[in-house]
Amino acid sequence: MAPHLRMGHPKERLKILQNYYPNIYIYIDKYYILDACHQAKQRKLCFFPSNTQTAHAFELLHIDIWRSFSAVSMFGFKYFLTIVDDFTRYNWLFPMHNISKVRISVINFVTYAGNDFLCMISFSKCIIHQITCVETPEQNDIVERKHQHLLNVTQTLIFQFKLPTIF
Repeated sequence: MAPHLRMGHPKERLKILQNYYPNIYIYIDKYYILDACHQAKQRKLCFFPSNTQTAHAFELLHIDIWRSFSAVSMFGFKYFLTIVDDFTRYNWLFPMHNISKVRISVINFVTYAGNDFLCMISFSKCIIHQITCVETPEQNDIVERKHQHLLNVTQTLIFQFKLPTIF
């Protein structure tokens, strides 16, 4: 068994030990990467980035819910649902008082898209709900970036015009 496996991967300690005891040969491979060490330090689940390509609008929608931790809006909204179309990158925002309104907001959006844009959202009769790994916003990066953009613009306007945070 390699010394770094028995001693908990103390690479620097092995070098010091080798300096004090030159008669003992300790092999340290600087190119050897121990998978167990990296897995133990890992804080997120492994995932693969999406490489989905869309050919037309409403084929794939990125949806996420954002919750305000700092303030409730003037009309009492604590959440907003963001929907981003993968093909056009056009987005829709739905403010909500509570999270239980997500289902009805998505149903209303599907109806709206069908009526106003004369298109059927892919799988609208059987919407496929794909979830992301916990604490991996990178998997839903399109809508996460949209959230950041919206929040940055909102904060800039609030600071610029010295408005209270309820706006």
